Amino acid sequence: MTLEQLRIFVAVAERQHVTQAARALNLAQSAASHAIAALETRYDTKLFDRVGRHIELTEAGHAFLAEARAVLARAERAELALSEFGTLQRGTLTVQASQTIASYWLPRHLVAFRRAHPQISIRLTVGNTAQVAQAVESGIAELGFVEGAVENEHFDSVPVGRDQLIIVVAPDHPWAERSGLTVAELLAGEWVLREPGSGTRSVFEEAMRQESPDAPPLKVILELPSNEAVRAAVEAGMGATALSASVAAPSVEAGLLKQVAFSLPEREFHVLRHRERYRSRTADALLARIGIPSVPFAERRTGTR
Repeated sequence: MTLEQLRIFVAVAERQHVTQAARALNLAQSAASHAIAALETRYDTKLFDRVGRHIELTEAGHAFLAEARAVLARAERAELALSEFGTLQRGTLTVQASQTIASYWLPRHLVAFRRAHPQISIRLTVGNTAQVAQAVESGIAELGFVEGAVENEHFDSVPVGRDQLIIVVAPDHPWAERSGLTVAELLAGEWVLREPGSGTRSVFEEAMRQESPDAPPLKVILELPSNEAVRAAVEAGMGATALSASVAAPSVEAGLLKQVAFSLPEREFHVLRHRERYRSRTADALLARIGIPSVPFAERRTGTR
């Protein structure tokens, strides 16, 4: 098994299309098809099913995808570690961030970093807070940006920014014109929220527990996998939600949502790093660009205590 085969497999799996994967990797379609066929033949395991004109991962393919991504991430980290003994001129930094951060806070920092280091590639993937923490834990991502603190003995977690959650409803919702709401009214309301594991949901539910420790769980009538889906459902008149002010701002300004008169606490954005993995100068440079002091090269951990 080669790294090139793993790269091709991951590209095909992510696009569920051999031709598109080959194009993205600057390969002939026949080369990509051959790499997949070689893996399936070597291990006597089917990785993809053909469904109509599309392909889908089999159960074995899904299991292999997670491992392949982890191996490729470690290979990139190894290359980066060696390249950093020279000048900081090339390499790939793997970053994972939660949706709000990836969409509204992190991009300007990545743009500034790329302008300063045009030969450094950044691979950004998006997940909820739980998924980001898992990516840092497994080594798939060197840096993880999440909403709120994550308790894990393997992580260094540093605040990097702040954000304000607000409660919003559609203009015709009974709460839209109220001058104030009680906690009891909020707890009795119907809610549209992100999935469990989302930082936005976790912070909001914790805020409600702080307001009323003995209250029953919120009445969640709809769970959706993205901020934009939650926002659209509430715009259509489905219950209330709590969102980052940055996410809700376009809809509030357009009159599609109304902010409810109830104050929620600010939340912090944190960056996560694994304490026992190699700390690259590239990651230090990105954090310095954001405003976090970098760790001197001689003091960085290299996988030992």
